[in-house]
Amino acid sequence: MDPILLGKGVTDDIAVTLLPRFGNRHGLVAGATGTGKTVTLMTLAEGFSRLGVPVFLADVKGDVAGLAVAGDGGEKLAQRAADIGVTDYAAAASPVVFWDLYGKLGHPVRTTVSEMGPTLLSRILELNDTQSGVLDIVFKLADDRGLLLLDLEDLRALLNLVAEERKDISTEYGLVSAQSVAAIQRSLLRLSQDGGEAFFGEPALELADIMRVNHDGRGVIGILAAAQLILKPRLYSTFLLWLLSELFEQLPEVGDLEKPKLVFIFDEAHLLFDDAPPALVQRIEQVVRLIRSKGVGVYFCSQFPDDVPANILGQLGNRVQHALRAFTPRDQKAVKTAGETFVPNPKLDVVATLSQLGTGEALVSTLQDKGIPSPVQKTLIAPPRCRMGSITDAERAQARAGSPVGTRYDTAVNRESAAELLAQRAEKVVEKADAPKARTREQDDTQEGGFGQSIKDAIFGTKRRQGMLETMAKQTTRTVGTKLGNQIVRGILGGIFGGKR
Repeated sequence: MDPILLGKGVTDDIAVTLLPRFGNRHGLVAGATGTGKTVTLMTLAEGFSRLGVPVFLADVKGDVAGLAVAGDGGEKLAQRAADIGVTDYAAAASPVVFWDLYGKLGHPVRTTVSEMGPTLLSRILELNDTQSGVLDIVFKLADDRGLLLLDLEDLRALLNLVAEERKDISTEYGLVSAQSVAAIQRSLLRLSQDGGEAFFGEPALELADIMRVNHDGRGVIGILAAAQLILKPRLYSTFLLWLLSELFEQLPEVGDLEKPKLVFIFDEAHLLFDDAPPALVQRIEQVVRLIRSKGVGVYFCSQFPDDVPANILGQLGNRVQHALRAFTPRDQKAVKTAGETFVPNPKLDVVATLSQLGTGEALVSTLQDKGIPSPVQKTLIAPPRCRMGSITDAERAQARAGSPVGTRYDTAVNRESAAELLAQRAEKVVEKADAPKARTREQDDTQEGGFGQSIKDAIFGTKRRQGMLETMAKQTTRTVGTKLGNQIVRGILGGIFGGKR
């Protein structure tokens, strides 16, 4: 399979390429602002797409969307392509699907609260350890009671249930304080105000829709509109980390292939690790190390190489380092660190070259035969065939109209889940409380009036209880009847036995 041409080595006058079978060994694209990192990412994305490898990357500045439109094909680009040795250079567009968490510039991207899980959700909500423990209990309670957590409304409903049954839940699952529940609810409010409400729900994103191959055999490039999302760095980084985790959990083991099944490009990678707890960094390291065997290549893009932790940096086999400006002690340290990460080239002073690189130039080292890193080369990066800039609304609309996923994700679905079930149970409780209770005889007797009615009922009686007059009349009747009966009996007996009257 033909390698991906990254550019031409100025040091040794050779073609600098990336071998497809090592595309899943991950990579790093670094450099200061304005040095050409975005163009390098576009060249990589086009190269993988032509090989039939799907690509997913974020469009932080809005110019990556140019992949959907053919370039202008100017003389300068054509001359540069010829100097590098690109014989078939021609302006061309790539198959692109636009995505957007907010649903404005692309298909809405959604996941459910359950799929996100308590660990990543705690990172989005910026919870401390105690509050994260309470969130773990909430998820466990939902599983035990068969309640689906699909959107933020479901999570709020379950938090209200935990607050109401806090004592019983604390006894069974662990201590739950009212303060922790309130803190989680406040964090949910902030997330909702940041636009997170639209991110959680259904239909959830299916991984197959970001791993598509076009009808002509080219890999489809999924572009996430992130110009607004990047303003919410926690949400941005956690979403991409969730997507990477889903790929890790759902894709089968395939070993080393002749080309990757998917290339995942993580722009502004420092946001992933800023203030990340050690447990989360360890999780990222595990995913990066093991996802290679599932055919996924992960490429981090950031300004400085040390934005990526050393344990993860060591897993990145393909390196493209653009210029670094050593204006501050921090920059000088970063230049030295970057120089130490490359395989030395006797013909090149890496540290000195790093601060002298021009726009579109980079130090490149990729894995070659047997997975051995090539000596670092000062490289003139090949130009992409697409437009190097933003696109118009009409061009974006045209690309969306031809989307292979159609309108599957454009309309949200709200099926019965925790919020609806708990609301139904609450209504039943209210109806039961409002139902008329069985009345006693005293309540029936006094229903018509107050004290006067009670006196009247005592004298004259009711349907169920006799009054004083009725009692006296019956007693008098019994007394008179008894005396008269005795006289009759005595008269009869006297006549029989001959007694006197």
